[in-house]
Amino acid sequence: MRNYFTLDGTDSRTFGIYISGQGVFDSPTRDISFIQVPGRNGDLIGLSTRLQNGTLTYNESFIIENFQSNLAAFRAFALMAAGYRRLIDTYNPDEYRLVTYAGPLSVSPTKRNNAGQFSLSFNCMPQRFLLSGDRPLTFTSSGNVMNPTRFDAQPHIRVYGAGVLGIGNTNITIASHSNTYMDIDCATGRAYYGATPLDNKVTLNTIDYPVLKPGHNGVALGSGITKVIITPRWWTV
Repeated sequence: MRNYFTLDGTDSRTFGIYISGQGVFDSPTRDISFIQVPGRNGDLIGLSTRLQNGTLTYNESFIIENFQSNLAAFRAFALMAAGYRRLIDTYNPDEYRLVTYAGPLSVSPTKRNNAGQFSLSFNCMPQRFLLSGDRPLTFTSSGNVMNPTRFDAQPHIRVYGAGVLGIGNTNITIASHSNTYMDIDCATGRAYYGATPLDNKVTLNTIDYPVLKPGHNGVALGSGITKVIITPRWWTV
């Protein structure tokens, strides 16, 4: 089977592009520092939970038909948008990466310019997001969420009603508002309904919005909360 990828839902085969996968198995780098102390053996380690961006490289990508027109179309598509875009490849079909493409694209065409090979590299966020983490979990009564990974997930939460919502050790108190529901993005720490900010309607008993820790996480719907939809955003490395 020839391997390929989709970028923002567009199949690379649309441009006649197929890929090799040596670079798809690499891991990210942890942000870490080593501190030397005079007169002391060894180094102190400055630990950080931050993982650095990396490069996702398909070393031997190729086009074998309609080379010039396909390549021109792909160049325009790859460079038309700034910011992160979702990429899924056939090597890891159950996960996606958030990538951005900056170029350049250096191509080795055949003598007749009817085919070509090139290395295709994307700047890539460190997480491998699981497609299963995009499936919403609906609660109309208290329950729990099982995080199958080793990493804290920052969910998106849609809350219907007003009252206290408990997730793990965090209580979210939602004041009455006139909207059908409230969206809470735990990754950005924002509460909103469409384009309307609702941060002033939310009070936390902790500094940060909740995360879903590895293992079981309790979900408690207090009086006045009628339904909660959690999109967990599972990820691994």
